[in-house]
Amino acid sequence: MNTTLLPHIVIIGAGFAGLETARGLAKARARITLIDKNNHHLFQPLLYQVAIAGLLPSQIAQPVRTIFRKQKNLAFQMGEVTEVDLNEKYIRLNGSVIAFDYLVISAGARTNFFGFDTLEEHGLQLKDLDTAVKTRNHLLSMFEQASHEGDAEKRKAKLTFVIVGGGPTGVETAGALSELITHVMRKDFPRLDLKDAQVILLEAGPSLIAAYPDELREATLKLLRNKNVDIRLNTKMQDFNGQRVTLGDGSTIETQTLIWTAGAKAAEIIDSLGMEQASMGRVRVTPSLQLPLFPDAFVIGDAAFLVNGNGQPLPMLSTVAIQQGKAAAKNIRRLIEGKEPLPFHYKDPGLLATIGRNAAVARIFGISFSGFIAWVIWVFLHIYRIVGFRNRILVMFNWAWDYFFYDNQVRLITKE
Repeated sequence: MNTTLLPHIVIIGAGFAGLETARGLAKARARITLIDKNNHHLFQPLLYQVAIAGLLPSQIAQPVRTIFRKQKNLAFQMGEVTEVDLNEKYIRLNGSVIAFDYLVISAGARTNFFGFDTLEEHGLQLKDLDTAVKTRNHLLSMFEQASHEGDAEKRKAKLTFVIVGGGPTGVETAGALSELITHVMRKDFPRLDLKDAQVILLEAGPSLIAAYPDELREATLKLLRNKNVDIRLNTKMQDFNGQRVTLGDGSTIETQTLIWTAGAKAAEIIDSLGMEQASMGRVRVTPSLQLPLFPDAFVIGDAAFLVNGNGQPLPMLSTVAIQQGKAAAKNIRRLIEGKEPLPFHYKDPGLLATIGRNAAVARIFGISFSGFIAWVIWVFLHIYRIVGFRNRILVMFNWAWDYFFYDNQVRLITKE
């Protein structure tokens, strides 16, 4: 059979949404080209663990070619898409032109600095493996520099770590970083007085993890404060120059470390589509996840704007991306068969956020949990969803070791 006669499906992005779309088309009579600028799939919910030296990059990433080694109807190409022509149905990849019959854009999101240009230059972020490793190198370097800094004020500034954004990523990073200081760095730097070390979490709104129920927001505050995290609500960051954070009220914090977790927006390729965009640059899609006027093109995951039954936009979460990937694959199969696509309905599996070792908050099946039980749920759900059996075993072993010995083996300052 001449496979070139089969419909060609191009998927841009090998994140959660793109991965599930490709998997859902494994038995489809079609040719699939999966494209990503990286050669790996990244389990982003654990990216902060790399940043605070809890996990190695290889433990939360898996080569795309390895994942799809047995899927015969799929070819992977590493590269960056520079143009999408919806009318002529082709894309440009590193200068070459690839035609498609069906297109799935699952390019994800990028960091939104909200116009704070100095943040991009001086701040740290948790966007991909490169930025996570850069953050890890910086954090570890601060302790090394503080260990031989004779000036008390400069030493305190090096040991002050500011995290901006009280969402799940900010909360998880603050809790994990506080534990790294308390349980690990005290042993690594026995001659360094860490009483000046502090983790400050800034949130512009009145509460942390605003999308969570009241009882979990309160539990999160209590758990973080028990870990000596300085939580400042209703506090806006005004500027950061690499040496000092300026707050909205004019006060300052002397620090060389600011980790920005306060915003995201759709990937750059979305801006070039010429389609109507909503908040955070996300493109409006039909209930069946297609682009208006272009039924052969789908946008899913963080780049898609779709409201749920309550009239609220679906959040930029991996659970949404995974379900949309499965739905997009099903609808493409239906289109190939000459059937009408079906509307997407999100089934909320619950909310999860960890606050450090054996402490988390969770809401599953309408029931709220906090503390150790929530942490166990969080650990097993995250490990279950990590791509690759080998990665699951490595992560489980690493966390078990860290749990019993308050230690890990990845505190390396490497070249970037």
